[in-house]
Amino acid sequence: MNILSEILGAGNGQVLDRLGGQLGLDRDQTQGALGSLLPALTGSIKNNMSNEEGLGSLLSALSSGNHQRYLDEPERLGDQTAIDDGNGILGHLLGGKEQSRQVAAQAAQSTGLDIGILKKMLPMVAGLTMGSVSKQASSSGILNQMQGGGGIGDVLSQLGGSGGSQLGGLASFLDMDGDGSIADDVLGLAKKLF
Repeated sequence: MNILSEILGAGNGQVLDRLGGQLGLDRDQTQGALGSLLPALTGSIKNNMSNEEGLGSLLSALSSGNHQRYLDEPERLGDQTAIDDGNGILGHLLGGKEQSRQVAAQAAQSTGLDIGILKKMLPMVAGLTMGSVSKQASSSGILNQMQGGGGIGDVLSQLGGSGGSQLGGLASFLDMDGDGSIADDVLGLAKKLF
């Protein structure tokens, strides 16, 4: 499974309806927007995984954020807490408001949707993305190691050694075809949905 599939199937398939309902979009428009916004977010996550400092920061955010709740309870997506959480994620992943605006502008250009709607959607999609990555990290055992008292340093050292397959599982979750780019994977999936 990959991030887009995880999000589309989350909450018994209600994520698209909840996300679109918050913004006045139909299911097809919501899917298109999601497919256009995800590559920037997943690419930033993958970049964070490529160095020890970024990976440590990502693991810390995953272990303390309880992001999976947005997948399990999509009705929370429009809550101010979810929006604030999503904006925090965007700040960490993209670096600032200007970069978030650029992502929204590119998505608006590719989908034909209003940039204002996409700016509102982006924090919700960020929460869903981190929820999906958190779920994958949990199922691969990475989060369990941290929550079991291992700490970030211990997890990082294990990921460099025998635990590398866990990190590899998380990376493959972001890059399905192993070509080093997740953008083509997410866009390919989005195209299959239409």
